This record gives sequence, C-alpha cells and structure tokens, in this order.
Amino acid sequence: MSVKILSITLVLLSICVCCHSSEVPAHPGKRRPCCVDVTYMNKSAEVVGETYREQAARPPCVKAIIFNTGNGTQLCADPNAQWVKHLTANMTKVQ
Repeated sequence: MSVKILSITLVLLSICVCCHSSEVPAHPGKRRPCCVDVTYMNKSAEVVGETYREQAARPPCVKAIIFNTGNGTQLCADPNAQWVKHLTANMTKVQ
C-alpha cells in the first residue's frame, strides 16, 4: 500500500473514533429521557408507583419532577406545582 492510502485511512479512522467517543452518554447503560417541557395541570391520577426523579435544568432540559404513569410513560411536572409537592411528600426520590 502506498503512503497516501495509509494516510487517508488513518485520517478516516481518527475521525470515526472522535465521533464515536463524543456520543458516549454520561451514564453508560442508563438512557433517560430529558424533559424539555412540564405540565402544570394536576395529573396525579395518572401517576403510579412510590418513586419520583428530579431533573435539573440543563438546556435543552428544564427543571422537572418525573413520575411514572400507568401506561408506561413518564410524566414531566412542574416542581413548584402544589399537586407535585403533595405527591412527592409521600414518595421516595430516586437517582
């Protein structure tokens, strides 16, 4: 092989490695959704389980309390809403 082909191959390989390493999540194996909006409406009837999770505001993510719902989805709620404070007072916070 010529030096030119080896150089091009090395450059392409380096680009692939750089792109792949930038896609590694902060917590490998744990891919969690990011709330970009929250609900203010009382949806406590949809919440199931005894746990909730807090999400910090890191754009594009917003500050939110995340609950599990009966249909298997997650509900992003406003941490300052009274119904959210009432529910979380009787639940366990998870990481």
